[in-house]
Amino acid sequence: MAAFNAEDMKRYDAERKSADSAPNTSDERKWMLALAEVQTSQSAEPAYSPVVLAGFVRLLDFMIVLVCGFFIDWLYLSTETGHAIEYLVAIPSVAACAVIVFQALGINNVGAFRHPVNQGFRLAGGLALVFLGALAIVFFAKLEMAFSRVWLLSWFALSLGGLMIERGAVSIITRRLTRIGRLDRRVAVVGGGPSCEQLLTELASQKDTDLRIYGVFDDRLGDRSQDVVAGFPKLGPVDDLVVFARHARLDLVIFAMPITAEQRLLQMLRKLWVLPVDIRLAAHSNQLRFRPRSYSYVGSVPVLDVFDKPIADWDVVLKSAFDRVVGSLLLLLLSPLFLLVAAAIKLDSKGPVFFRQKRYGFNNELVEIFKFRSMYIDDLDHTASKLVTKDDPRVTRVGRFIRKASIDELPQLFNVVFSGNLSLVGPRPTRFTPRPPIASTTRSSMGTSHDTGCVRASRAGRRSMAGAARPTRRKSCRTASNTTSTTSKTGRSPSISTFSP
Repeated sequence: MAAFNAEDMKRYDAERKSADSAPNTSDERKWMLALAEVQTSQSAEPAYSPVVLAGFVRLLDFMIVLVCGFFIDWLYLSTETGHAIEYLVAIPSVAACAVIVFQALGINNVGAFRHPVNQGFRLAGGLALVFLGALAIVFFAKLEMAFSRVWLLSWFALSLGGLMIERGAVSIITRRLTRIGRLDRRVAVVGGGPSCEQLLTELASQKDTDLRIYGVFDDRLGDRSQDVVAGFPKLGPVDDLVVFARHARLDLVIFAMPITAEQRLLQMLRKLWVLPVDIRLAAHSNQLRFRPRSYSYVGSVPVLDVFDKPIADWDVVLKSAFDRVVGSLLLLLLSPLFLLVAAAIKLDSKGPVFFRQKRYGFNNELVEIFKFRSMYIDDLDHTASKLVTKDDPRVTRVGRFIRKASIDELPQLFNVVFSGNLSLVGPRPTRFTPRPPIASTTRSSMGTSHDTGCVRASRAGRRSMAGAARPTRRKSCRTASNTTSTTSKTGRSPSISTFSP
């Protein structure tokens, strides 16, 4: 689906007029920057993973069939005969088989969730197939006397009704999330020419792919590169893509260029490796063919995997759960220390116990972290603009001790548990410095000054790990020396980090 419409064109014209007054920049360059500003000014809330959504629906399917089976067993049989071992084995087995059959029928994806009528027939057919299979096993195993036919039919009817209600609710939720763009996969294409136009045409013509294509980035200017390719605007050179991807929360970057252009590909990848996005090389027009399993697919377009997100889908869920559970336990265990430090700070100097400091975390997003106050109230540095030196007069007596022991960092557990914008594992959050908008960002500043955003920044960071070297994103994300994926599936680096869903 296209990300650019008539309303955007009106806003683009206004931005284009204002860009004309900017000095020392070509008209074409200014227009592209103004257009990029229009695109990134649109809402860019974090997207939900379709993989995780489908996983939760599968879990709901299993639980509904399981609960319905035990409910009928309790209602009809257990009051007289108790829970027979045969029922305790059969009910979970049938529930698991139902989930497997639903997956085989292709009704556990976002496209199917949006069409409840079509998936309803397949769901009913799949559930009937599972129960018929169960009846066949009972018959051939000569277990007719072990199972009640009334129980089996009642279980089937109640399970079917529960699944229909559940899928109807899932359909309503999925349609709403789709309408507000929370299930979109945000895409930018790098390249130009006929290959890029063919790629964009194929992607735009596909249904239920949930792709939101923002536009094209191409280093070539003038007549060699069109301003609009297959209905999608050119947004600038590849240098601008780094900042654009952070503003628009891109999920996927596709290179539309021949695989033989190795040097050009490597040159561009060196600029983009800092981004927490999937990077793919389109293979739809390549004459060089690989084995089918070498390809992955964006819709029906074959692509070669270059880089993967450091943390995606279930990894995000598991890491977030780990952070919140372990962080809560640490808060509970450290609560006596919190009270002692708070009392010492209040007795030592006037002012609050905690203070907030601005840092850059995941995807270079601005977050406010909590710390114990270690400075006098009039000398607090909320942006960490000036480094603390030895015997710094701004630091209190208690502050010197808690800073040396890294105790002042402990309140960042509040960020981990309650805000979720920090993680227990990852790189240290970057100090705050003002950043210019896209249109005023020069090439020299692209992707160099705020590169801690590939995974969430850490709670403790460097000072909390004695003797540990400062973590770098090159280790936690990926290297650009290969064209094959070298990403860690957990995205964890040796120290503690800030996190964003």
